[in-house]
Amino acid sequence: MFLRTANPAESLESMKNEPKITSELVAAHGLKPDEYERILKLIGREPTFTELGIFSAMWNEHCSYKSSRIHLRGLPTKAPWVIQGPGENAGVIDIGDGQAVVFKMESHNHPSYIEPYQGATTGVGGILRDVFTMGARPIACLNALSFGAPEHARTRHLVSGVVAGVGGYGNSFGVPTVGGQVRFHTRYDGNILVNAMAVGLADADKIFYAAASGVNMPIVYLGSKTGRDGIHGASMASAEFDDKSEEKRPTVQVGDPFAEKLLLEACLEIMDKGCVIAIQDMGAAGLTCSAVEMGAKGDLGVDLDLDAVPTRETGMSAYEMMLSESQERMLMVLKPEKEKEAEAIFKKWGLDFAVVGYTTPSKRFVVKYGGDVMADLPIKELGDEAPLYDRPHVAATALPIVHAREVSAPIGVGAALEKLIGTPDMCSKRWVWEQYDHVILGNTMQRPGGDAAVVRVQDGPKGLALTVDVTPRYCEADPFEGGKQAVAEAWRNITAVGGKPLAITDNLNFGNPERPEIMGQFVGCLKGISEACRTLDFPVVSGNVSLYNETNGRAILPTPSIGGVGLLDDFTKSASLAFKADGEAILLIGETHGWLGQSVYLRDICGREEGAPPPVDLAAEKRNGDCVRGMIHAGTATAAHDLSDGGLLVALAEMATASGIGAKLLAAPAALVPHAYWFGEDQARYLVTVPEVEAGRVLAKMRGCEVPCLRIGTTGGDAIAIAGEAPVAIDTLRASFERWLPEYMSGTVA
Repeated sequence: MFLRTANPAESLESMKNEPKITSELVAAHGLKPDEYERILKLIGREPTFTELGIFSAMWNEHCSYKSSRIHLRGLPTKAPWVIQGPGENAGVIDIGDGQAVVFKMESHNHPSYIEPYQGATTGVGGILRDVFTMGARPIACLNALSFGAPEHARTRHLVSGVVAGVGGYGNSFGVPTVGGQVRFHTRYDGNILVNAMAVGLADADKIFYAAASGVNMPIVYLGSKTGRDGIHGASMASAEFDDKSEEKRPTVQVGDPFAEKLLLEACLEIMDKGCVIAIQDMGAAGLTCSAVEMGAKGDLGVDLDLDAVPTRETGMSAYEMMLSESQERMLMVLKPEKEKEAEAIFKKWGLDFAVVGYTTPSKRFVVKYGGDVMADLPIKELGDEAPLYDRPHVAATALPIVHAREVSAPIGVGAALEKLIGTPDMCSKRWVWEQYDHVILGNTMQRPGGDAAVVRVQDGPKGLALTVDVTPRYCEADPFEGGKQAVAEAWRNITAVGGKPLAITDNLNFGNPERPEIMGQFVGCLKGISEACRTLDFPVVSGNVSLYNETNGRAILPTPSIGGVGLLDDFTKSASLAFKADGEAILLIGETHGWLGQSVYLRDICGREEGAPPPVDLAAEKRNGDCVRGMIHAGTATAAHDLSDGGLLVALAEMATASGIGAKLLAAPAALVPHAYWFGEDQARYLVTVPEVEAGRVLAKMRGCEVPCLRIGTTGGDAIAIAGEAPVAIDTLRASFERWLPEYMSGTVA
């Protein structure tokens, strides 16, 4: 038994009204025996039940990053345009003219598997609050959704609920959902991923932070009332699933997008009135985490009086109030002289406003309820003394290269293309994004379905290029190369619409870090991400780590989602992937070797999910991308598309189906295996169209820049026609591309 009996004189008066602390109770709070011993040494006595809950919230993986902090320190986070890097509610970058972009991505994986609609809605609501807490008005949302195999019994239900939840919250709140990813793989059968990203605009000199300042300043509770929903939500997000996960349904929060819209307007109004010293979203661990972070960051103590907290349920205990994750709530340190003005604003918006405490010089976190002291803890140590683990990790075993000449083509090139673009991963996701209002606010210049969304900044001319990307099968096969590729892919997506990539946010989704092979995936991916960010001058300014994503010992694919933000000086000069006219030259930029390892062609056509993924040459990524961006800015490129999943021919089919214009293509080079040429996934490549009269000049200029560039054909006709192959009609390709997801969701296909 590792518990010690506290000296009664040292015990808090309130302990007599709370459950007895037992080893079973400690374990139920996700604390290991040695972690509980650390708590005993830190406070010099046995904690109260409320204090145990507070430590459980602050020291779980979701809030403390105890398995990842040591490795996150190696990420590049600085650049001249970075105003705020990791450590605040969201990252902030300068885009000139006194304007800043505020953005972040976070996960709501576990709740969305248990209750998909509410899990997804509260994921969107939480990330929106992270952005407007900084003083920014949200202008766009994106998401990355990973579901299990289509044939799994729960997949259709989860897809339906999550998509409805994302759309239900974003649409009602009034922010466009402009882009994202959707994938299917059996490794997500028992643990789906719902990663939500939000982007906002603010004045660069009016960013609001979480650090409290000043003694005896009022701490104000804002927004909706506190209920019992979401209690232990952060702890649940720090544990792997098992067969009894359905029993955790009560830990899923319930969102109200209309209340959040009111909260947004009220917060921005009191910020504009100069009322705010510090502000913090009540997200994971609710009142506990927000109060502790505000005090600790400001090197101050916090006294809370829970009798003043607005509640919507009777008889709530201190423990429940401190751990509730009820949504649409904020905590704020207010200028005393502005208290009445701020209260009037919140009352006008129909929201609760209550002074629930004060800052103190004590550096203690004191919680009172009903006249009793329920918690009295050192505030800095609640965060600073959280366990920090350098967990054992092993590198992934290098996989052999799949040589193209050793892979037989089971079907012809045209048949393979038609089949490939109709598979669950490669098919159109229109069924998903048409449920999102992607044009509300009137600034969406490029809608979902392309390389990156383009959103106008206010009335222009500037625009933002926004994307989310990762290729999990690469990350499992080679975590280092997979991490590099995830960043490079986001960089290419932004480049392909003409944007200058500025910064990323990440959402690092992995399995149980206590398993050395999983920790090895995390470490390897992070090293790859770091190297790519440094080489591409693409710093990380915010993010989230989500671990323990596994069920009964079966982990998800390592999925470090990368959300990228880029800037266009003039949104009217952005490029799209659709062909613009007949008779234009189609150029392939970047080297093609026909890399089939880990390609979707190898997996979905040949039935072989194997081999090393394509290597990522970051110098080539930068050189090729800079040239493509230059062509777009000069107006030379009429259409542009980066090459990724499915390779050259899938990218070309996407350009053709988007426009209704076909293409006449030259045969594959004699030195390459045809199916590897058409479907290989070599990196650092783009397809670009230019007017026929410009083709020779562009090819000559590319040679001078030492950028590989090959003319592969000409736009025109109503089919994709490859020399020596039977043509495939655009209508046939479009039907295959658009058919699978609607039919699957209607139950027409398994």
